[in-house]
Amino acid sequence: MSRTLFIADLHLCEEEPAITAGFLRFLQREALNADALYILGDLFEAWIGDDDPDPLHGEVAAALLALKQHGVRCYFIHGNRDFLLGYRFAHASGMTLLPEEQLLELYGKRILILHGDTLCTDDEGYQRFRHKVHQRWLQKLFLALPLFIRQRIAEKMRANSKNANASKSVAIMDVNPHAVTDAFQRHRAQWMIHGHTHRPAVHPLQINGQPAERVVLGAWHQQGSMIEVTADAVTLSAFPF
Repeated sequence: MSRTLFIADLHLCEEEPAITAGFLRFLQREALNADALYILGDLFEAWIGDDDPDPLHGEVAAALLALKQHGVRCYFIHGNRDFLLGYRFAHASGMTLLPEEQLLELYGKRILILHGDTLCTDDEGYQRFRHKVHQRWLQKLFLALPLFIRQRIAEKMRANSKNANASKSVAIMDVNPHAVTDAFQRHRAQWMIHGHTHRPAVHPLQINGQPAERVVLGAWHQQGSMIEVTADAVTLSAFPF
């Protein structure tokens, strides 16, 4: 049976080896029988450049490349944690980089995929920060810095983000309904798949009087989360590492 898989928000890092092990098993088992795998951002907890020699990056790249060599195409949309992931790593892993919003024609379904942070427009502070760090000149300047300085900056930014989020309401960090509707209408989509909020759920909607569904992936904290799309259904499921 033809099937395509979607995952997001693994936040891979050396400090969480169980999640990495679960992801590698997922690639070797579940993903091996798919037509394609779409990773919708935050594959890594942080990304400070493709030149980072972290052994975890090489291990993940090798596993993704092995998946491609078995005939499973792999696509990647940047998240808010790994938006600097570049073409060097993409080439090493066999992944195809996609824009921040991508419309898929999949088994007769029009599916809009994205990381999801752009939908959280009520969080104005985060949106200002996002606009700033996505400026190409600033990214080039950051990537030109020595690796150890980039590491220090990234650590400080993560600490600042954690502190800022601690004082925000749950609602402000969720998607804005108007932003969701606008994205559906711009792409004339019937389905939307995203991550970022770490709130796995299926949300039935009405867009221009027509039924639509927004499906949200869960984060890989205590278990894995994936969405499977076939000709018959769009299914959200969780599974143990």
